[in-house]
Amino acid sequence: MIQKLLPTSTAGSLPKPAWLAEPEKLWSSWRFQGDELLEAKRDALRLSLQDQQQAGIDIVSDGEQTRQHFVTTFIEHLSGVDFERRQTVKIRDRYDASVPTVVGPVSREKSVFVEDAKFSLQQTNHPLKWALPGPMTMVDTLYDNHYKSRRELAWEFAKILNEEAKELEAVGVDIIQFDEPAFNVFFDEVNDWGIATLQRAIEGLKCETAVHICYGYGITANTEWKKTLGSQWLQYEQFFPQLQKSKIDIVSLECQNSHVPMELIELIRGKKVMVGAIDVATNTIETPDEVANTLRKALQFVDPDKLYPSTNCGMAPLPRLVARDKLNALSTGAEIVRGELTL
Repeated sequence: MIQKLLPTSTAGSLPKPAWLAEPEKLWSSWRFQGDELLEAKRDALRLSLQDQQQAGIDIVSDGEQTRQHFVTTFIEHLSGVDFERRQTVKIRDRYDASVPTVVGPVSREKSVFVEDAKFSLQQTNHPLKWALPGPMTMVDTLYDNHYKSRRELAWEFAKILNEEAKELEAVGVDIIQFDEPAFNVFFDEVNDWGIATLQRAIEGLKCETAVHICYGYGITANTEWKKTLGSQWLQYEQFFPQLQKSKIDIVSLECQNSHVPMELIELIRGKKVMVGAIDVATNTIETPDEVANTLRKALQFVDPDKLYPSTNCGMAPLPRLVARDKLNALSTGAEIVRGELTL
């Protein structure tokens, strides 16, 4: 249980040091191998946690320092998926990517992130949030040559994710987040089986659970797509009513510099809400007052004890200094509003 009012957090990834991987790039290759790579990842993880704490972030994360990508790094530890047999597919219904192929029944032979989580917990006394890819987004980042059914494959992934989540909970992770950007695209599937498979992924968990639904990293394919969405982005309206009825504790959404009508938050009344108050698609640093204004608007539709100031999405493609300054702005802006609420 997070006790602080308006606890700040990040949505997911943070930039990697240039000595670990090529900066400002997704799916960037590692600069080391073997034991040297393991040591370098741990150094980056330690540094990321330190940066978050120094910036005043209340709920820290691993910043995905040990992962090449928020989806594929989890998948590469599963059997039944062949990374040598790759296909180019359109993911999120908007850009082409070279992805691995499902060639047989998928299964998880051992934990994927538990050792990284243990290490992270040793480095901090802050609450720790850990992100996993959601079932639908995993399905949408693969070429399936076995199940031939997005629904069936999603249910299999949900079971696997539940196993991983329970092990993360057991070592002390406070919040487990499932990243589902695909929810903002495939509305029929979300309401048909997407939220149901998410519920299966959180089944039996006692720690807090979150789902992160954004409009994507600040990469060209996403920014160009956003230009086609018009003056009001109403995607959340398609599935928030059903999500409000789910057992998920926290909903993470995009607000800063977006065309999402803030009143859509009313559709998930009763949930805790991670309000994206930092735009990850620009290098421009928000002022604390801009962050505070976003949070004040959100407070019209979510109770103060349920508002978690955050970033719109992951910041992996940003320069490290930009990301650091944005985190400082987030925590300072939240402190302004926190002060107003406690007067």
